[in-house]
Amino acid sequence: MRKRAEANDAASIYLLSDLYYHRNRGVQQDISKAIELLIESVYPGCSQAHNRLGHIYYEVRYLKKAKFNNEAAAIAGHEGARYSLGVIENDSRNIEQAVKHWTIAASAGDYGCHA
Repeated sequence: MRKRAEANDAASIYLLSDLYYHRNRGVQQDISKAIELLIESVYPGCSQAHNRLGHIYYEVRYLKKAKFNNEAAAIAGHEGARYSLGVIENDSRNIEQAVKHWTIAASAGDYGCHA
């Protein structure tokens, strides 16, 4: 996977970042490295990377970056990111906008039943 990541394969870069984020398969957890790899994988067009970045930024309450990345993923068709946008809008007390995002996510089959 590292060889494919070094060849700038977005999916491999994303998967490698996931190993660093979750400390899987003997890889020591390194959130900074995971974020660095995710940022690298969004350039070739990995909507999952935008979604994961949105999730990480939301966890540390960096809502501006969380919203930006979730919007990018949602535009690319990632339903989970659309649901997350609803959560961010709800936190900001933009209830009407939150409901719109959740309605779109639910119409696409995402009901927020994920981590």
